[in-house]
Amino acid sequence: MSEILTPRLRLRRARTQDLDAIHAVLGNAQAMRYWSTPPHDGLDQTRAWLADMIAAPAQTSDDYVVERQGQVIGKAGCWRIPEVGFILHPDHWGQGLAREALTAVIGRVFASFPIASLEADVDPRNLASLRLLGRLRFEETGRARRTWKVGEVWCDSVYLALPRSRASFTGTGPDRGAGP
Repeated sequence: MSEILTPRLRLRRARTQDLDAIHAVLGNAQAMRYWSTPPHDGLDQTRAWLADMIAAPAQTSDDYVVERQGQVIGKAGCWRIPEVGFILHPDHWGQGLAREALTAVIGRVFASFPIASLEADVDPRNLASLRLLGRLRFEETGRARRTWKVGEVWCDSVYLALPRSRASFTGTGPDRGAGP
């Protein structure tokens, strides 16, 4: 099982034992404000989500839980190559952790998959994520209205891409160790 180590984080494959920690993120209304689903209202919903993450085939998925000091605080990676996504518990926002995790993931994905670019679909109200992806050299490629219905609310999308040629890898390498 592979893992990615950064100065402050350990990114590793999800395990069933991560249920409570992942539910603390996916059940948090603030964390889920711009996600593609409403906050999870019970462990069964998170259990199914986590099972899908665990079962995702390695040839089409490169997704990780994010640990800080031994505690799972979110996820980062590609649920489906080439689309990258990330979410952290709000207690860990504003500390550069999402950037640190994504920088490592970007390096890993480009080193592991013969893709021309990574893509992201972001709610235009999610200014923090748009700024972060901009700092990572993602470029806006388009916009669309009413692309996601989250609960009873239609949301729009900003589409972004990071061509392999624009990707800059700072910090850790794509794979700095092996997990248990």
